[in-house]
Amino acid sequence: MLNVPTLWTVFIVNFLALGLIWAYVTRSYPKFAAARFWMASAFVGAAGAMTALARVFFASPLPLLLGAAGVMAASGFAAMGIQRFYDRPVSWRLMTATQCLSLAGVVFFMVGFEHMQLRMLSYTIGQGLPLMLALHLLLSPQEGRVSPGARLSGIVILCIIGILLVRTAGNLLGYDFSAVAAGQTHAVMVLGLLFLSMTLNFGFLLMAMDRLRGEVADLALLDDLTGVANRRHLLQRLSEECARSERSGEPFSLLVIDLDGFKTINDTHGHAAGDECLRHFTLMAQTRLRPGDMLARTGGDEFCVVLPSSSLREGAMIARRVLDVCRQDAAACSGKDIPIAISIGVAEWDRGVGQFPDRLIAHADHALYAAKKNGKNDFAVYDPAPPLLPEPFGPAVGKRTFA
Repeated sequence: MLNVPTLWTVFIVNFLALGLIWAYVTRSYPKFAAARFWMASAFVGAAGAMTALARVFFASPLPLLLGAAGVMAASGFAAMGIQRFYDRPVSWRLMTATQCLSLAGVVFFMVGFEHMQLRMLSYTIGQGLPLMLALHLLLSPQEGRVSPGARLSGIVILCIIGILLVRTAGNLLGYDFSAVAAGQTHAVMVLGLLFLSMTLNFGFLLMAMDRLRGEVADLALLDDLTGVANRRHLLQRLSEECARSERSGEPFSLLVIDLDGFKTINDTHGHAAGDECLRHFTLMAQTRLRPGDMLARTGGDEFCVVLPSSSLREGAMIARRVLDVCRQDAAACSGKDIPIAISIGVAEWDRGVGQFPDRLIAHADHALYAAKKNGKNDFAVYDPAPPLLPEPFGPAVGKRTFA
């Protein structure tokens, strides 16, 4: 025989444990705002169940009212945690209004006008509506996919809502599922809600793990200093673009950029000033790139820009734009400002490159060397065409003028 007070005790113990887990997550990852709401949901739910259980010892409606308020508030905090997880604004007013109206209905149909069925309907609305409003976030693809944790949480919420609807329908038909000693049917429902509530929190934990794992993966592909892609990410992207170009025959271009005299900046002004120059260049370059272009720092003062679906001519135009913004910024420098000068090499994918990004990088490096040889603070393009006169050092590399 299932005993409802015992089940509520198990509910309390488990939710206190879940609250401690979320408290640890909150402490370890203070920027993970959703964890704070899910921690509040677990602790408030445990407090509400503890208060409701006190009705066994006190013949007063107050513990039941406070317990109902706690359980409904726990549902609201869980829903707000879902909103924060997906970076949506938390609907404090909507949640507060829903909880207050539902609790007012519970109070009115318990104290003012005794009506068990309508009281349970009010309680069900306060408990189920917040979760229902957040359900679409869990079941809608985010960034092209639904995470396993979100899918599990969505299914669990649907099951919880289903049980609440069955209980409400049963009460409206005259079956009293709300009484503490109502028998096995009510006990089975409490057991089901207990299991589903715990499973919902496990779904939230899976969502958190998936998010944190994704953030770690992103950090592995980003440069710590500038926040742009690092060399690993660049090589991944170049491999993808090379494979795509080999299938379609459509070329793309690559810029290799080097800051002129960067060692002198470090030696004269210090490494902190050099780091600031790298960050400043990154911001300037990004203002001249197009959506879909990828800026990457490959090490030291070297950068690359991947230009998808771009010819050599288009690559040269982007190089000119990046060069111009740096020249304009340098011309506006005064006092202790440090002017930034750059050299750029431009290369285009061709069949000879195939699926080997290193070949394309080598072509752009050749063009960069030519730009530096021509006096720096300029750009040059890689020209694989054979020269008119024999030269001992391979294909010609030089600057082109594009009208």
